[in-house]
Amino acid sequence: MSTPQSHTLWTRTFLLLCTAQFFGSSQHALLQPTFPLYITSLGGTPFQVGLVIACFAVTSVVFRPIIGGWADQWSEPGVSFCGLTLLALAVLLCFIPLTEATMFANALRGIGWAAMSAAGYSMLALSAPPQRRGEASGYYSGVQASGTILLPAVALWLIATPFGGFRGVFLVAFALAATGAVAAAVLKRHMPPRAQDRHAAPSGPWWQEILSVLDREIILASVLSFVSHVTFPAVASFLVLYARELAIDNIGWFYVVSGATSILARPLLGKVSDRVGRGRALLACFILETIALVLLAFATNLFALIISGALYMLGLAMSSSTTLAIAMEQAKPERRGRAMATFSIALPLSNGIGALICGSLVQWFGFFSMYLVLAALGASGLFITIANRARLK
Repeated sequence: MSTPQSHTLWTRTFLLLCTAQFFGSSQHALLQPTFPLYITSLGGTPFQVGLVIACFAVTSVVFRPIIGGWADQWSEPGVSFCGLTLLALAVLLCFIPLTEATMFANALRGIGWAAMSAAGYSMLALSAPPQRRGEASGYYSGVQASGTILLPAVALWLIATPFGGFRGVFLVAFALAATGAVAAAVLKRHMPPRAQDRHAAPSGPWWQEILSVLDREIILASVLSFVSHVTFPAVASFLVLYARELAIDNIGWFYVVSGATSILARPLLGKVSDRVGRGRALLACFILETIALVLLAFATNLFALIISGALYMLGLAMSSSTTLAIAMEQAKPERRGRAMATFSIALPLSNGIGALICGSLVQWFGFFSMYLVLAALGASGLFITIANRARLK
C-alpha cells in the first residue's frame, strides 16, 4: 500500500481495489434497468418499482455506519469480500417470481453494497496520495461507473432474447459479484499489516462512535453528494419505462453513450476539481444536471434522450469525484472507516428517496412532471454550494 507521503497512485492495492469495485458495481448497473421491467412484468406499478429500489437503500443506510466501524476493527478487504459475497447470493432470490421476493433480495443486496462501499472508500482514503485525491477519486468513481457503459444494454438485450430473459440477467449478476468477491479475497491476502495507530480511536459505545463522526465537514460533503445523486434513479432506472411510454426503441444506446460519457469524464474532471476548486466544480455539476433533467422532460426521440443523458452524466461525474475528495480531506485518519462510511450513506439514501419520489410522481402525475420537479430539486444544490462557498475553497 502507498504511504501517505508517496505520490504513486497505481499500486497493487489500488488496482485490486478497483477490480473488486468494478465487478460489484457492474452487477448494480446490470440490475438498474432490469428491476423496473421485471416488477412491471409481474404486474407491479411504478410506485412498487420505487419500493423495490428503496429496499436496497434502507438496509444500506442503516448498516453502513456499523459496517464502517467493523472495517476499522477487523479488515477492510475482509469486509469487502463479505459484502460482495452477499451481493452474489442475494440475487438468487430474484428467481422467485414475486415482487416481495425481489424486495427482500434487494434489501440483502443493500447490506452487501454497504460493506463493499464502506470498506472500499476506507481503502481508497488510505491508498490515495494526498496531492492526488481528486484524481484518485475520479479514477475510483470512474471504475465504479464503467459497468454502466454496456451492462444496462446487455441486460436489455438478454431480457429480449428467448434463451436469456430475466433469469439470464440474474445469472450474470450472480457471476459478476462472485468475481468481485474473488478479487477482494486476493486483496485480503496481499494487504500490508494494519497500522498500529488505527487503534488510537477513542473507545466508547458503538452508537456513540457512529454519531461522533458526523462532524460539519462530513455532513456538508454528504449533503452535496445526496443532492447530486437524488435525481439519478430517474435516469438510471425509470428511463426504460419512460422510453416505453414514448415508444422509443433501441434504448440500450442511451446507456452506452451515457455510461461512456461517465467513465471518460470522471478521471479528467477529478483533476479539474483539484485545479479549479471544489466549489466551482460543484456549481458546474448542478447546472449540467438541471439542464439535462429539463431536456428529458421535453424529449421525444432517442437522440434527445442521449444528449440529455450525456449532459447529466457529465454533471454526476464532476460531483462524484469532487464530493469524495472533500470527504477524504476532512475525514479523521484514526476513524477513517467510520467517517467514509458516514459519507457513503448519502449515495444509497439518495437513490432510495429518489426512487420513491420518482415512483410517486410517475404514478400520480406522469413522467413530464417528474422530470421538471427533479430539475428543481437538482437546482437546489446550487444554493447549497453558494451558501458554503467559503468552506469549499
